[in-house]
Amino acid sequence: MFEYTRAAELIKRYQGFNEKAFPDPETGEAPYSIGYGTQYYPNGEPVKKGQLCTKQKAIEYLLKEINDIAADIERLNLGLDPGMKEALVSFVHSVGWEPFLYSQIIDFCEQEEWHNAAQEMTRWVFDHAQKAVGSLIDRRREEVVLFLSELDSSPWTSSEILLRAFRNYSASPSQVRAIRTLEEQVNPYVLAEFANNFEIEDRDPFGLSDDDVRSIYCGWS
Repeated sequence: MFEYTRAAELIKRYQGFNEKAFPDPETGEAPYSIGYGTQYYPNGEPVKKGQLCTKQKAIEYLLKEINDIAADIERLNLGLDPGMKEALVSFVHSVGWEPFLYSQIIDFCEQEEWHNAAQEMTRWVFDHAQKAVGSLIDRRREEVVLFLSELDSSPWTSSEILLRAFRNYSASPSQVRAIRTLEEQVNPYVLAEFANNFEIEDRDPFGLSDDDVRSIYCGWS
């Protein structure tokens, strides 16, 4: 049985299969990807525009990439358990080796601060324009659950997007609109529990009345 089956399944599910090579979504140009995110064939040749591959070949390419990533991770001697290795294989396949190598994840692993390492992984949910991507949030949650699976039966997987929003809140029209949109979509019982746990008080630290907020929201909708 393949040693990194869970990592392979994660990558396949979130990457998706593409029979035809497609360009970098940010630039519309190289690097091109094919199959399950392959950018270089096993012989080192880059994927080029217009090239095609079967699903069987795509899986072969993916397994080779997984084995190469796993070997590089092993050489770091981080003392990882199997779940951690598989989670990092999926993570590195997503973000790339260089970003991973210079991240704080390795430092935390060297210090055996596993939960801090997992928390750092959840921060990698933004695209090149610094926009949060839903599929990346979901993928990081799964990777963290796998990373901590042999340590914690119910790991914390927050990407802290809301905490960042609270820290940067200035009551701007766009922020008010975003919060109201989110509130409308949240389960009311979850929202009530949040309000109670957060100890929300019936006051506005920015000095905005309900009419002010309503005016801002309606004026920018």
